[in-house]
Amino acid sequence: MLPEMSALRSDSEVEAIMAMSEKQIEALGFTEHSRRHAGIVSKWSGEILRALGADRERVRLAEIAGYLHDIGNCVNRKDHAQSGAIIAYRILTRIGVSELNAADIMMAIGNHDEQYGLPVSDISSALIIADKADVHKSRVKKPIDNVYSANIHDRVNLAAERSYLTVEKETAKITLNIEIDTDICSVMDYFEIYFARMQLCRRAAEFLTCKFSLVINGTVLL
Repeated sequence: MLPEMSALRSDSEVEAIMAMSEKQIEALGFTEHSRRHAGIVSKWSGEILRALGADRERVRLAEIAGYLHDIGNCVNRKDHAQSGAIIAYRILTRIGVSELNAADIMMAIGNHDEQYGLPVSDISSALIIADKADVHKSRVKKPIDNVYSANIHDRVNLAAERSYLTVEKETAKITLNIEIDTDICSVMDYFEIYFARMQLCRRAAEFLTCKFSLVINGTVLL
């Protein structure tokens, strides 16, 4: 039996680990990886599979994986996908999720990071794309006195006015649309830090028998 997302979000253990994950990420000075990011990735992971015709259970599994994918940040940012996968498995089996479904989610979470991750299932593929698609200025939490002297990760996110996914089942196409302020960062700045992530998104889309496309300011780049 799969939990409702509201029940998962309000679980005391999940809340505690999410809070500690946010605290560590803020201390390290990374862009936002809080409940906001978790909620967006959860929603988009489910929407990708739903749009491609997956059944309700697969959609729910993707939503759960999306919400829990970054809880490994409570341990350490390094290898957070692997530690988070193990933590998620323990939480999910505790609340009554079957070992098979919990393992499916564990595998997806363990493969979402571009350093070691690979699309190995429909859930992991949807999670990869949803996670890498969340680029937005609201993810920069630390005060920035001068955006032009900020580090490249902050500049790219500060420049992103909007990002969203479109999934076309008929044409088997998944598109990441981003609108950026090129006065803050260039398109080349985006590619400098996101190229490996976009390559992983392309592989994830291929696993879903789709083509991945990147559109920035209306121009197709991939």
